[in-house]
Amino acid sequence: MTTPPEQDRLHTQLAFAMEIDKLRRVVRRNTLMDGSRRENDAEHSWYVGMLAMILAEHAPPGTDLDKVIAMLLVHDIVEIDAGDTFIYDAGAVEAQLGIERKAADRIFGLLPEDQAVRLRALWDEFEERKTPEARFAKALDRIAPIMANHHNEGGTWSLYKVTAEQVLEKVKIIEEGSPTLGSYATEIIELSVSRGHLARA
Repeated sequence: MTTPPEQDRLHTQLAFAMEIDKLRRVVRRNTLMDGSRRENDAEHSWYVGMLAMILAEHAPPGTDLDKVIAMLLVHDIVEIDAGDTFIYDAGAVEAQLGIERKAADRIFGLLPEDQAVRLRALWDEFEERKTPEARFAKALDRIAPIMANHHNEGGTWSLYKVTAEQVLEKVKIIEEGSPTLGSYATEIIELSVSRGHLARA
């Protein structure tokens, strides 16, 4: 007996749903703001999606916020295979690009073709940062760990001896997506330096 096409589609979608549950197991370098434990990728994706809703007025005019949220929900799914990369390790970041693309092929490929194409396109757009939506999404992705470290007495900055200059370099991406958020990020970095939670080179 042949399985009806709609049942095949449902089973394929559910297989993807089961696969992305693994995102809860991918532990990031950053801790929660209270420093109690490290966050996982699923928590991070939820948090930056919420930031998109809360900080929508700081996006470029005409930005499609639904698309921004969708990008933020899918942007770290590849880390199920690729793992979390420390953003201040330039060599690791460069090496990770090919690994993440291969992961995107596999994981999004679990979906029915139309959904695979849509979600993969969102992931590619986020990575390429060519649209206002992608730049704003990337700004939120970058500002979240800065906020966490600032409110956690330096957090991973102190642990991994990250300098203010390294963090300020990342602010350029925030400024691309939102000048307002870029200014705020610079302000809290300078405040972290003045409190001794972030060292100058």
